[in-house]
Amino acid sequence: MAHIFAHRGSAGTHPENTMVSFMEAERVQADGIELDVQLAKDGVVVVIHDETVNRTTDGTGWVGQMTYRQLRKLNANYEFKQYGFCPIPSLQEVLEWVQGNSLLINIELKNNLVPYERLEEKTIELVERYRLASRVIFSSFNHESMATCRTLAPHIETALLYMEKLHQPWNYAHTLRALALHPYHPTVDRSFVEAAHANDLLVRPFTINKEERMKTMFQYKVNGIFTDFPEKAKHIREKTLRSL
Repeated sequence: MAHIFAHRGSAGTHPENTMVSFMEAERVQADGIELDVQLAKDGVVVVIHDETVNRTTDGTGWVGQMTYRQLRKLNANYEFKQYGFCPIPSLQEVLEWVQGNSLLINIELKNNLVPYERLEEKTIELVERYRLASRVIFSSFNHESMATCRTLAPHIETALLYMEKLHQPWNYAHTLRALALHPYHPTVDRSFVEAAHANDLLVRPFTINKEERMKTMFQYKVNGIFTDFPEKAKHIREKTLRSL
């Protein structure tokens, strides 16, 4: 059965990459959460998508040029003002919280534009500290980074994120020892999913918010989807599985 990952938490209804958004994903019984990590100036692994704080908070500036304390003062409630003050979480805060549930955690390393030094090491160290290796998937558009993660922690799953249609990406994935492909959903069709599975790779397309497209992906028997609306996705998955 396809896992439903709440993309940046329940980002369609709650402020993305905040604890309130992750808690909503748990409440609606998503199978997992997806979050993005970067490094603050003082080396703290923080959970935020953009390389700057401009879009999702009431501040401005580059994440990597602000300390964790400075970042914590910003309100990341984005378009959802009704949730009041929502600080930027540290990865440590999220991993402490997931100790109390069984959610899978897809950690996307956002180091494809800003080359954060030792982001891989610091992220792995936290995952190991909380003994979550079996529940974690590392993903990134920076495939070099995924190769590094695989070398440093061969027991933690890595997945390759990409936007364009690729020719036989399973061959490439095998050279990087990745276990999963996370393609942009318009590039995915049934024959692609079947070929990836035949080559022992998991397929989890992103980011799927429309009902029809969710239904199609479940019919293709993908291994998971990323969505901003996990509650809706759960209903559609149940409905689709009943009709198969």
